[in-house]
Amino acid sequence: MTDTYRTATVDGQEVPYDPTTLRRIQEHPCFSEKACHAFGRMHLAVAPKCNIQCNYCVRDYDCVNESRPGVTSRIVTPEESVDLVREILAKHEFIRVIGIAGPGDPLANEETFEALRLIKEHFPETMRCLSTNGLLLPERIDELHELGVGNITVTMNALDPEVGAKIYDHIDYHGKRYTGVEAAKILIENQLKGVEEAAKRGMIVKVNTVWVPGYNDDQIEEIARTTSKLGAYTFNLIPVIPQYRFKDVVPPTPAQKREMQDRCAPYIKQMRHCKRCRADAIGLLGHDLPVPEGCTKGT
Repeated sequence: MTDTYRTATVDGQEVPYDPTTLRRIQEHPCFSEKACHAFGRMHLAVAPKCNIQCNYCVRDYDCVNESRPGVTSRIVTPEESVDLVREILAKHEFIRVIGIAGPGDPLANEETFEALRLIKEHFPETMRCLSTNGLLLPERIDELHELGVGNITVTMNALDPEVGAKIYDHIDYHGKRYTGVEAAKILIENQLKGVEEAAKRGMIVKVNTVWVPGYNDDQIEEIARTTSKLGAYTFNLIPVIPQYRFKDVVPPTPAQKREMQDRCAPYIKQMRHCKRCRADAIGLLGHDLPVPEGCTKGT
C-alpha cells in the first residue's frame, strides 16, 4: 500500500487508496479472487423483463438444476426481497453483496430501482451491485449512483456493429424495436458511454464478454483494451453456452479461454474464477446456499 500516491494493490491491481473503494473490491467475490473464498453475494430476482434478445440467451423459470444467468426459481417483489435479505443476513454474516442480475435486464425493470431503494434503506451496510446489458445505462446511471450501487457489470460482446448484428436479434429502445446493424450500433454506443460514465462516478466496473467462436473471436481483445481505457477495472471472458440460435456453436476449450485471457491481460485485470451465477444465487461462488423457504415455488 502506497499512501504517497494514494493507491493500493489489490490482487495485483493498483486501485485508488480509498476505504470505500477498497472494500468494494476486497469484499466482493466477483471483483477479487481472494474475496470469493471468504465473502458471498445474494442476487435478488426482481427483474423479469429484458430489452434485448441475444442469440445465446434462454431465460427459464423453475429450472433448479441449471446454474447459468437468466435462471431463477421465482420472481420476487421488491418488498419480498427485503424479507429475504433480512433472513439471509441474520444467518450468514459472510454475505456482503446484494446484487440484481435479472433474470432479464435490471435497468428495463422499475422493480430494480425500488428494490435498491429498499435495500439501501434497510441494509445500508451492504454493498449494492448490478449487472446489465448496458442499453439504458447512460440514462439511468445517476439513479444507480444515488441508490449507492458501487459495483456494476456490463455485458459487451462486440465493438463492430456488423458483428453485433449476428449476436443480437433485436433491441427494444424508447418504444421502438430495432434489428440488425442499427440495433447493434445503438447498443454498443450506449454500452461504451455507460462504462465510461459509471467509472467517472467512482463505480467499480466489470465487463463481461461472451465468447461465441466463429462470431466475435476478433472482438475480444479490442473490447478489453477499449473498456480499460474508459475506466473498467476487470474483464470476464465467458464461453458461450450452446443454446437457442447458437445451440450448434462449439464453445472454446478451457485452454483456449486461458490463452485469450492471457492476450487480454496486458490491458485489463482478468476475472478467472467466474461461476456463471443464476439470477437468484446466494452464497459463495460455486457454493450456493439453498434458496430460502418461500422462494422455491414457481410463479
